Amino acid sequence: MTTLDDVVALARLEQYLVVVSTARADGTIQSSLVNAGVIPHPTTGDAVLALVTYGPAKLRNLRVRPQITATVRSGWQWATVEGLAELIGPDDPHPGIDPERLRLLLREVFTAAGGTHDDWDAYDAEMVDQHRTAVLITPTRVYSN
Repeated sequence: MTTLDDVVALARLEQYLVVVSTARADGTIQSSLVNAGVIPHPTTGDAVLALVTYGPAKLRNLRVRPQITATVRSGWQWATVEGLAELIGPDDPHPGIDPERLRLLLREVFTAAGGTHDDWDAYDAEMVDQHRTAVLITPTRVYSN
């Protein structure tokens, strides 16, 4: 059985690059390449696959249809996470997540996805300016080859 630990181990080999796919209103698929990592959910503590975005297509799709698929590959090995996305950001408030907790959450997701930064204050300011949103994927299915 494939787990989120298996997914992140594979992602680590590829700089945490993951292809995420969402459904458009017309039923077609929108996909993009993002960095993602595994963190504990900020309110439940359950492991979730997480990414940060300000991509209008992803956010628009996920606000209406929260189903999301994320696939990572390295060489011929691949793993996929299917699940429901939860959005937490300035335009997607969450009970119990105030602006300070959101600031720290965006950092947690960034570092879990392999990111580092020399100036966290500048990072925080950019996240606010761009209305960045954390996308937390609670897996309903995880599988691989």
